Amino acid sequence: MRVTVCSVFAAERRQLILEMVRANGAVSLRELARVVQTSEVTVRRDVRALEAEGLLDRRHGGAVLPGGFSREPGYPQKTHLAAAEKSAVADLAAGLVEEGDAVVVGAGTTTQELARRLARVPGLTVVTNSLLVAQALAHANRVEVVMTGGTLRGSNYALVGSGAEQSLQGLRVTRAFVSGSGLTAERGLSTANMLSASVDRALVQAATEVIVLADHTKLGTDTMFQTVPTDAITHLVTDEQATADDRTARELDALADRGVQVSVASLGLPGDQPQHQPYGHGHGPVPPPHPGGPGAGDPRRAQQSAPLPGQRRPGTHGGPPSAAPGGAAPGLPGQARLAELGSRRKR
Repeated sequence: MRVTVCSVFAAERRQLILEMVRANGAVSLRELARVVQTSEVTVRRDVRALEAEGLLDRRHGGAVLPGGFSREPGYPQKTHLAAAEKSAVADLAAGLVEEGDAVVVGAGTTTQELARRLARVPGLTVVTNSLLVAQALAHANRVEVVMTGGTLRGSNYALVGSGAEQSLQGLRVTRAFVSGSGLTAERGLSTANMLSASVDRALVQAATEVIVLADHTKLGTDTMFQTVPTDAITHLVTDEQATADDRTARELDALADRGVQVSVASLGLPGDQPQHQPYGHGHGPVPPPHPGGPGAGDPRRAQQSAPLPGQRRPGTHGGPPSAAPGGAAPGLPGQARLAELGSRRKR
């Protein structure tokens, strides 16, 4: 594997070392030094640091993959994983964005789904390091898209590195929407890539509120690099499968105990396809308005505390849905609905 690099910082250099070892299984210190254009002494120090983090093992003048190492899934694999749940999460998260907002949106398949819905919000400014997010908004006439600088990471079509981080300095927006590889109450949001984690931290630092989009497959999973500590997360949007499993439901409870506002998106009845409602419209509950914000007088918002037919009441994680009046099918089929985690699950 040949990579030409003029100058890299320590984090970028170590990420290149990791990628070379992952691609080849084992690489000599001499080859690593040649590729990253530094001395073997520096590379040996980098390898030692990466070994201390459990990312690789040193072997006889080189580096090898550690036992049990799990490679980060590529973009094609991620797009097919929990696709319906990601769509429902994106539907719900889009309701948290208001006309005229300025937001940052990180890279990921769930944030890509969110971006497709944000194209409907007038007067919106979106700052992103994701080519996929920018592409989803490219033809939205009423949305301004600002791209960071940086180096393209082809596996997830994101701009990373010092250029991306420097372009975010001095930026201030209302909300950051980010995703990752795992989320736990103990450690917060994490990802498997060092450079991606570093840029996501810079995105989060630019925002007043941090909203994490994480489907149920990511709850209770801890990966290599912390992106957002739990106490920095304002809001989590996940899907209803997270409440159906004891392990992930306990994780939601723990996150709520730490002060994270948790919202759960429902897909409706089995077999239904999600219905993507435009922001601020539709028949189901919508997120609570910000004081004085658009829709503050919407009567549907005032009725939000009363659960809709088929919606779980606060404090419950399971059980059959309530019957709709007149024997109608419970719930509003296929519509993403808001279910605040209002009380603790019985353990």
